[in-house]
Amino acid sequence: MQHLIEKANILMEALPWIRQFYGKTIVIKYGGNAMVEERLKEGFARDIILMKYIGLNPVVVHGGGPQIGQVLKAMGIESNFVQGMRVTDAATMDVVEMVLGGKVNKEIVGNINRHGGRAVGLSGKDGGLIQARKMEMKGINPDSLTPEIIDIGMVGEVDKINPTVITTLDQQSFIPVIAPIGVGINGETYNINADLVAGRIAGALQAEKLILLTDVEGVLDQQGELLRTIDVKQVPELIEDGTIAGGMIPKLTCCVDAVNEGVSKTHIIDGRMEHACLLEIFTDQGVGTAIANFRHDQG
Repeated sequence: MQHLIEKANILMEALPWIRQFYGKTIVIKYGGNAMVEERLKEGFARDIILMKYIGLNPVVVHGGGPQIGQVLKAMGIESNFVQGMRVTDAATMDVVEMVLGGKVNKEIVGNINRHGGRAVGLSGKDGGLIQARKMEMKGINPDSLTPEIIDIGMVGEVDKINPTVITTLDQQSFIPVIAPIGVGINGETYNINADLVAGRIAGALQAEKLILLTDVEGVLDQQGELLRTIDVKQVPELIEDGTIAGGMIPKLTCCVDAVNEGVSKTHIIDGRMEHACLLEIFTDQGVGTAIANFRHDQG
C-alpha cells in the first residue's frame, strides 16, 4: 500500500506545476542520444503526449546531424565543417532536406502518433514558418591575416518566424514537429542550426519555457558541479572566465536571446535521462540548468 501512496504523492507534487503551465507553450529542442536510443525515443514520445493531454502545448524542434552524416557517407558525399557548421552545397542541401524534413521528421511524428498523440510534421517552408537568410561566417585569411567572409553554402540564419501555422495546429490539439529548414526571399532552401530555430520559435510564440535536450548534465562550473540556475546577466562573465566554452556557448546564447524575446525560462537538460522533460517541468527541484532573468522570474 505504501508504494501506491508514494505514487499519489508524486502526482500531488506535479499538481501545482500542471496548474501553472496549463495552456502554456513549451518549446523543446530534441536531439542527441534522446533521438538515437530506442528506449529514450519511446519515452520522449510518451512525455510529449502526456504534456498535451494535461493541457500544455508542446512544440518540438528537432536536429539530425548524425543522421545526415550517415546518409551523406552512404551516398559518397564528403562532409566538411567550418567552425562547427556543415558546409552545405546544393547536393548536400538536397540530402539535408530529405533527411530532416523526411526521414527524421516523420519518424518522430510516427512515434508520437503510434503512442496515441496527434503530431504533424513541418519544415520552415510550411506556411512560411521560418524565413531565412544566408549566414555570413567571418574568419581570418591565413595568408593576409585580415578578416574575411567564409562561404559555407546554403547554411542559414533565421530572419523571421511566422508562427500562425503552429498556433493553428495547437488550437486543433495537434503537436507540431518542426525540421530546422528555412526558406529565403527567393525560395532558396537553408539548413539552420536547430537550437537557434527552437529559440526563435519560442520567442515568437512567447513560450513559457524553452528546453534544450543535450548529451550533458547541464552547465557545469569550473569544479565540474552542475549550475542549477544562471541569470542571463551572468552569461557574458561565465563565457569570459571559461566556465561556458565550446559548443555550450551557442546554446547559452540561444537561451539568453529567447529570454530577451519574452520566454519566461529556458533550460539545458540531459536528454540521456529517461523522462527528462517531465522531471524538469513537473517536479519541485527539476533537472539540468535553468537560464532566466531571475529577478523577474515567475516560477
